[in-house]
Amino acid sequence: MQTLVNPKNVVMVLLLAAAMLATRFHHFGSVVNLPDASLAVFFLVGFYLRSFLFLPIFLVEAGLIDYATISGGVSDWCVSPAYFFLIPTYASLWLAGRWYAQRHAAAWRTVAPLAAALCVGTSVAFLISNSSFYLLSGYFGTMSPGEYTGQVAQYYPPYVAMTVFYVAMAAGLHLLTAAAAKGAMRSRPEQE
Repeated sequence: MQTLVNPKNVVMVLLLAAAMLATRFHHFGSVVNLPDASLAVFFLVGFYLRSFLFLPIFLVEAGLIDYATISGGVSDWCVSPAYFFLIPTYASLWLAGRWYAQRHAAAWRTVAPLAAALCVGTSVAFLISNSSFYLLSGYFGTMSPGEYTGQVAQYYPPYVAMTVFYVAMAAGLHLLTAAAAKGAMRSRPEQE
């Protein structure tokens, strides 16, 4: 059994926490701000860290960042009773990352399970977050479910695309790190 506090986990927690901290302030991003990486971070927490104990750590981080942002003057329009549904929203991505971790290998055949995990996890997250916001925020009393769906459907492609983009960047870094480690092992003189 792998211990939770090991150098690899500490480095991964710091990297993923920094990614969320650097991007969570702006959901869609702009010319000067990166889009929110939170969805990808939760997927990667499931993939790399796996233990359930890391999920609440990152949920607390997300909540603290939101609190600091709102305290700093950013609109609190998205904070409603539906806000608590971010827990299952992010948990769906964490579960998708865990599911993929069990299928991952250093082979092209695992790209299809990765794509499936990302698409399903992100789609479930989108459904949970948007349906809970529609039902619980109190902003859409006169709007029918069909009208609401039509309005938010435009946000689905970037929701998925940004998650895929950040996970693809992480996969690239993962491959580069693995190749560098393999090269370092080959260049070491044999020990007797």
